[in-house]
Amino acid sequence: MLRLGLNIDHVATIRNARGGLLPDPVRAAEIAQASGVVDGITAHLREDRRHITDRDIERLVEMLNIPLNFEMAATPEMQAIALKHTPHAVCIVPEKREERTTEGGLEVAREENQLAHFIAPLKEAGCRVSIFIAADKRQIEAAHRIGAPVIEIHTGAYCDAHAEGRFEDRDRELARIQDMANFAKSLGLEVHAGHGLTYDDVTPIAAIPEIKELNIGHFLIGESIFIGLDHAAKKMRAIMNEARK
Repeated sequence: MLRLGLNIDHVATIRNARGGLLPDPVRAAEIAQASGVVDGITAHLREDRRHITDRDIERLVEMLNIPLNFEMAATPEMQAIALKHTPHAVCIVPEKREERTTEGGLEVAREENQLAHFIAPLKEAGCRVSIFIAADKRQIEAAHRIGAPVIEIHTGAYCDAHAEGRFEDRDRELARIQDMANFAKSLGLEVHAGHGLTYDDVTPIAAIPEIKELNIGHFLIGESIFIGLDHAAKKMRAIMNEARK
């Protein structure tokens, strides 16, 4: 079955906008876990701690019975934190201070040697390492060469084109994702996808058989304001299941 990972970063964004302890992103993770339809929790500990904090990660490690996917930049500080907690999964993402959200995939081909050495101790510690990249053959080949067992394909361009009514661009992006998911699987990589997915555009992505996991956050956290996180996650799960039939 296609797995659903829920990203809780933006619960922390709301908390940090005012300061204090509420709303608590760890409570969101508890609700998601209790829903029975979420297979894992994703949290991105950024260098500037703009949303998730070190304490959030510590509490998630203590509380979760479902896998934690720890998103992080390829820095010595984040590597040390990951090795301290050894989460189920570590996803290496690009990170720029000035961006509002992750704008694109990691440039693996350009940093191939550095990234190979960076992920080696994480793999040795037992973390499932994934690399967040564009649907690009060159980057997929580089991810394979450095020994990353998993890639996560950035779906932002596809989602933006859908939302803006640029349907030819959307279909072109979808075809690229389909082709590159198939190519990655042919290399023996496990394929995940995420970024910007909503109820309206998730079905074609969820229907791609090579994709094993979707990570969705901002939309579901926003939708939970209106219908609750449990219902928001269950609706997404139902759409994903229908797409997989």
